[in-house]
Amino acid sequence: MRFLSERHLWEGGATFLVGLALWWFTGDVDVPVVTPTKVGVALMCFGGAQTAWGVYRSARRPA
Repeated sequence: MRFLSERHLWEGGATFLVGLALWWFTGDVDVPVVTPTKVGVALMCFGGAQTAWGVYRSARRPA
């Protein structure tokens, strides 16, 4: 990857997709400490924020 903003875009997109998969497919899984669906939602929020940061940095990059 040439620029740090590309890295943020890829990592944010991958994190969002992992969170989406957790949210969709772990609705009936019982874990004693945390609910996997809530972890999925948190990962989707973090991935979306990281992707938005990558978009912002790529827009602010000097040409």
